[in-house]
Amino acid sequence: MQLEDIKQLVESGIPDCLVEIQGDDGTHFGAIIVSDIFAGKSMVQQHQIVYKALGDKMGTDIHALSIQTYTPEEWEKKKQLRVV
Repeated sequence: MQLEDIKQLVESGIPDCLVEIQGDDGTHFGAIIVSDIFAGKSMVQQHQIVYKALGDKMGTDIHALSIQTYTPEEWEKKKQLRVV
């Protein structure tokens, strides 16, 4: 599975999100996803939203996916911490 394919699946399932996908072996990936849809939801609920966007690719074409989800506000705080 290609990084761009995963990005497109997430963007289709989670409109108006920011997505960064990493991975170099074709089956193990990392994702950072920023969206307002995550506000007020538990981490489990947030990850379920991502899994739903990926559909049947999860567990087949995508063997493992490390997910980091943020609201836009959380992402801004995270970026500020990384700059220091």
